[in-house]
Amino acid sequence: MTIQEFKAFAVKNLTNSQSPKLDAEVFLEFYLKLTKTQQLLHNNYEIDSQKLEELKIAVEKRAKGLPVAYITGHKEFYGYDFFVTPDVLIPKPDTEILVERAIDVILEKIQSRHGALLTVCDMCTGSGCIALSVIKTLIEDERVPAEELPKFTLADISEPALEIARKNANALLGNLGELVLSRVSFVRTNLFENIAHRFDIILTNPPYIPHTLVDELLKDGRSEPRLALDGDITISGERAFSLEGAAKNDGLEIIRNLLSQSREHLSPLGTILMETGEYNAKKAAALGERCGYKSLIHKDLEGQLRVVELN
Repeated sequence: MTIQEFKAFAVKNLTNSQSPKLDAEVFLEFYLKLTKTQQLLHNNYEIDSQKLEELKIAVEKRAKGLPVAYITGHKEFYGYDFFVTPDVLIPKPDTEILVERAIDVILEKIQSRHGALLTVCDMCTGSGCIALSVIKTLIEDERVPAEELPKFTLADISEPALEIARKNANALLGNLGELVLSRVSFVRTNLFENIAHRFDIILTNPPYIPHTLVDELLKDGRSEPRLALDGDITISGERAFSLEGAAKNDGLEIIRNLLSQSREHLSPLGTILMETGEYNAKKAAALGERCGYKSLIHKDLEGQLRVVELN
């Protein structure tokens, strides 16, 4: 089978995908190490039988709903390559807004700290894409010298997720020097349960999707971890209910707990940057205001309410 024939085969079989041609091109690039331009130039190239089998298995998995990123084990985010598995959410472009704002806030606070190192927590870190993108950009773009880089704590309830974050930290920061790596630590914790100190900045992309919507999302076979999606779960991991006994379905239960705990873990004049859904961003901001914060909501690339900033 040639490259051109494989593309036709993939498009024919990926009827459930919104971008079957792109999926095929990504598979070819990953398994054959050919760019899209090289694929066009070698349209009639006969694919090795072993590689062809790998490609067909990838198409079969994609046809069942598994995302391309889980099949290849890689996803680009903020211009960087992240290792991902079904133990972590696949980084989404909308989260890049949080990264951009985090960089600005960190630079503003560094200027006012006069040499004292900032402390940053990336709560519900997952793959580590938020914190690691911030760190790599600050250092590689020479926004701050390594000796002024804040101390970052990457926290998550899932040990498998933390293993992915550690792997990404070593891959992305390993060439930036021991000092940079020494500023990054990892902690397994249920929100702030195992964290004793305060932070100047808390970054978080917590589970915020309503419970029933998670059910619908996972029907397509995407295999993303429910733990990282369902926002209607209590601290003990059970479905949240109101005082009247009705099941909560606003995606905000984890955020309620996170914000109430944050009062003891945010330094004076500290900032929280939190991703939410466009459908519950205003309510999340209101929860923050009830905890004594001033709120501001930033829009994502599509103009939807996305990142809640609390000061």
